[in-house]
Amino acid sequence: MTLRRSARRRTVALQVRPGAVTIFAPQRVPLPQLQDILQQRRAWVEHHLAQYAARPLAAQAWTDGAQLPFLGETLTLRLDLARKKPVRLGNDLLLPADEPERALETWTRAACLAPYTALVTEYAARLGAADRLGRVRVSDTTSRWGSCSSSGDIRLHWKLSRAPLEVLRYVALHEAAHLLEMNHSAHYWAHVARIMPEWQTQRRWLRENGQTL
Repeated sequence: MTLRRSARRRTVALQVRPGAVTIFAPQRVPLPQLQDILQQRRAWVEHHLAQYAARPLAAQAWTDGAQLPFLGETLTLRLDLARKKPVRLGNDLLLPADEPERALETWTRAACLAPYTALVTEYAARLGAADRLGRVRVSDTTSRWGSCSSSGDIRLHWKLSRAPLEVLRYVALHEAAHLLEMNHSAHYWAHVARIMPEWQTQRRWLRENGQTL
């Protein structure tokens, strides 16, 4: 267990991370009182430690100093006790220490919308389907990496921002090609191959490594 005191803090908070428990406390709270609080929350702490232990390694990586792939760059996560909202400063991504995973998802979904939109728009134009493109949105579905609706709206999963850029480009192209063919026929794959001849390599990477994102 790690104890972190702050003169600015007004309440006691518990944070459970993979294999670690941290108590954030005001300077004035005596240690015996903190031990009582920890004992009262013991079942809650043990439950969360067990949940982390059962997760894949990739899901446990978002701690202070962790490296985050993002659209071909590498960001360093910094947990900040005083921060309420995530913010990027250079290659550092500052996250609230209380709920870093939730803040990370919120930041990522907002930050990748513009790049996703530019990428899909580019492929739609190269395919000659720009007039069929609707809105580009960021998704969090558990069943697919991307989708294209009959009205031309395209969605790409926010976790694709952590994939190699060529893999992200493949998914963007895959969905943009559906603006021309709402199927996976030979004609459809011909559109994809015309823009990205090596598409099978990117699809194979996603099938083999997608769960690590």
